[in-house]
Amino acid sequence: MGRATKVVLAYSGGVDTSVCIPYLKNEWGIEEVITLAADLGQGDELEAVREKALKSGASISLVADATESFVTEYAFPAIQANSLYENRYPLSTALARPLIAKLLVEAAEKYGADAIAHGCTGKGNDQVRFDVSIGALNPNLKILAPAREWGFSREQTIEYGERFGIPAPVKKSSPYSLDKNLLGMAIEAGILEDPYAEPPEEVFQMTKGLAATPDEPEYVEISFEKGVPVAVNGQSLAPVELIKTINTLVGNHGVGRIDMIENRLVGIKSREVYETPALLVLIQAHRDLESLTLTADVTQYKRGIEETYSRLVYNGLWYSPLKGALDAFVQQTQERVNGTVRIKLFKGTANIVGRKSENSLYSMGLASYGEEDQFDHKAAEGFIYVWGLPTRVWSQKHQS
Repeated sequence: MGRATKVVLAYSGGVDTSVCIPYLKNEWGIEEVITLAADLGQGDELEAVREKALKSGASISLVADATESFVTEYAFPAIQANSLYENRYPLSTALARPLIAKLLVEAAEKYGADAIAHGCTGKGNDQVRFDVSIGALNPNLKILAPAREWGFSREQTIEYGERFGIPAPVKKSSPYSLDKNLLGMAIEAGILEDPYAEPPEEVFQMTKGLAATPDEPEYVEISFEKGVPVAVNGQSLAPVELIKTINTLVGNHGVGRIDMIENRLVGIKSREVYETPALLVLIQAHRDLESLTLTADVTQYKRGIEETYSRLVYNGLWYSPLKGALDAFVQQTQERVNGTVRIKLFKGTANIVGRKSENSLYSMGLASYGEEDQFDHKAAEGFIYVWGLPTRVWSQKHQS
């Protein structure tokens, strides 16, 4: 392939992606830069972002409202798979990357671009997620990553932008790096780079500190159909509204904060702070409902699938063949995961206190120790004999 001439740039409106526009045109000879900002429910004023891209030199500035598909096509499958990277992080940021990549590829094909660009650096996970996803969706597109190559400091990046009419930030920016969408917020940099330093209260936006939470517990009921959340406290809600409602409910009680040392794909350990109120509670509730409606062997085997699934998503392999195969397995398991889970919210905790389902495999007659006990206790002796036979044979052989 020859040199790229028309590029679609993943655009956020920040310093780095804004500077990418003149950099691509002046340093790499790109004739036309089209920007695309994805609305994933982050709450930003994206019209201002669109206009800034045009002022920075973009020929076309696109804003794609993808919040609905973000929830239904990415978040809900991840909930069905109980996706927790390293058993803690529910992939709120990682899930956005394959969707943004899809939007970029669609825009490139629509406008006849021969390349896609992004502002990721060489140290993070997102560069991998974008590059691999774009390559899976359209391997003929070039991928350009100026920030991986220009070697600018923050100050040099701002100075470069000013040369081409991109204004510097009006005020001193926050020391923290924030990445927010409907599912949660990732918080990095500043004092958080010290893994021993406690995150200051000012970094959190979606969850209350314990001192500000209610002094009385609150109960919330979440209903699922085929493993997908559909109602809160008996009220059916559209997907986006459901996530917003649960974010507010559980965030009000200080639930949803994560502070962890995370193993990045590029080999670096990083200190990550996340707020993911709804996503964490939904996975917790969904997993509990599965314990009521799935057989023991399916539940236990699925745990290994979930770990692999989470790692694939984190590592940018959403569009990989293995991920597709695991999707098929997960969807098969969800056919009877219907019911309601009751959760008690109080002072930073979300404890499941009840669950019910028409597909429940729980039998009061078998589980009870009361008069309604229907279990055949005499059958246990023969079962134990057969179950323990290999161990007894092994022991007799070695002791002799």
